[in-house]
Amino acid sequence: MKHCAGQIKYLVAIRELSEKDEFIRCVTISRHLGVSRPSVSKMLRCLANSGLVYEDFCNSVVLTPEGEKAADEIFSSFGEVYTFFHKFLKLPAQEAHEQAIKFVTEFPTDTCDRLKHIVRRTLKKK
Repeated sequence: MKHCAGQIKYLVAIRELSEKDEFIRCVTISRHLGVSRPSVSKMLRCLANSGLVYEDFCNSVVLTPEGEKAADEIFSSFGEVYTFFHKFLKLPAQEAHEQAIKFVTEFPTDTCDRLKHIVRRTLKKK
């Protein structure tokens, strides 16, 4: 499934926030991403139209089953990419997190898959 960089960033944010709190509000996403609330509303409308979040996102943002699947796909690459930046390149955790998000949102999927393969192979050898 192909998603734009913005959608991926928001799906990552929603997934991360849902691990900390049961109810995710637009203002929470706004603070987490450092964007305006109107920007959040606009992207949530886009995600709702794509079937990735439920329509009633004003009270609480919840991923649909399709949204959960998309987030799972993103996070299947995110873990290895984060490991690469944090453990291999020795970046601090927050910087590695930011770089991993940037990498999975801006680089082609096959590039992410290749990096995942290298990280897995290297970790198996250790």
